[in-house]
Amino acid sequence: MSGENLELGIVGLGAIGGNLAKQAVEKDVRVVGLDTAEKPDLEELGVEVYDAGEYGALAEALGPPRAVYLSLPAGPLVDDELDDILGHLEEGDVLMDGGNSFWRDSIRREERAWEEGVYYLDTGTSGGPPRASEGACFMVGGREAGFEIAEPVLDLLSVEGGLLHVGPPGSGHFVKLVHNGIEFGMLQSIAEGVELLEAGQFDVDTADVFHNWSNGAVIESWLVELMEKGLRKEDQSADAPDFEDIPNYIEDTGEVNWLVQEAFKGETPIPVISQSVIELFKSRGQQRHAPRAIALMRHGFGTHPFGEDETIRKERFEGRVGNEPRHELRDDEDVDPVGPLAEDGPDGGDD
Repeated sequence: MSGENLELGIVGLGAIGGNLAKQAVEKDVRVVGLDTAEKPDLEELGVEVYDAGEYGALAEALGPPRAVYLSLPAGPLVDDELDDILGHLEEGDVLMDGGNSFWRDSIRREERAWEEGVYYLDTGTSGGPPRASEGACFMVGGREAGFEIAEPVLDLLSVEGGLLHVGPPGSGHFVKLVHNGIEFGMLQSIAEGVELLEAGQFDVDTADVFHNWSNGAVIESWLVELMEKGLRKEDQSADAPDFEDIPNYIEDTGEVNWLVQEAFKGETPIPVISQSVIELFKSRGQQRHAPRAIALMRHGFGTHPFGEDETIRKERFEGRVGNEPRHELRDDEDVDPVGPLAEDGPDGGDD
């Protein structure tokens, strides 16, 4: 697979953006990146790196229509960078927000970009740093014409079957948020299994159990595989602690909280996802093995920190810029903001 004549701009060359850049240059995609730090390892591979904020240089280096991927933490920073970069892009260029932005923020930002004739794609990105370097999963919201411009490079950087144009602006980040909610439920379920195994009467080797479950079991999955690798300290960073030394405190950026709040607004029952958030809150107390198990798997797929992290804590509180209720976003006055009542029944008429 080759990306001959393809170009990509990447703003933010951290764990996700940097690995996407590596994968892209390995597939003959020309990459121009911006970052606050020097990136000699990426430059050695062929990535052209400029200082953060040098959007003029970025735009000049790329030919139209430009495709630029924003790999930035959710929150006000995205708005600040959007205002700066739009002054240097041209009509028909494409911006992709690859972070975990709140989808209503993405709808608002798309409208802002479209005022300048720039396509804005909310590009939900899954797989963490490992998959970013090998083949990521993208779920994209935005105008069809903008997606068609970005599709060749996204297709090259995605795993087979891992690229989907979901629908209109906001839909990509909404689907990614639902994905993250499912992820939370799966993490909690696996962690409770660890809790049961460790507290049970049998002296089993938990890593061996997860290896067994990774080979033909119904629950076979990447997360089960990561649990085994984590217990064996395989593919871990040099400073990763032993399982029993992992802090009980699980840090997170708070996106799944938004999903639970939306479910409450729409009276949509999601007991497993809701409870998984509550269990995460409990990790900030005194539970023992389950929080360590989640922290271990999260570190495996996303290099998330062990214990508290001030930067992520800040994003948890600042990540969502807008929080308009659903009915304020609907143009059709006849559409109920929560969900239509049955025409018949105690509130609808004939019964």
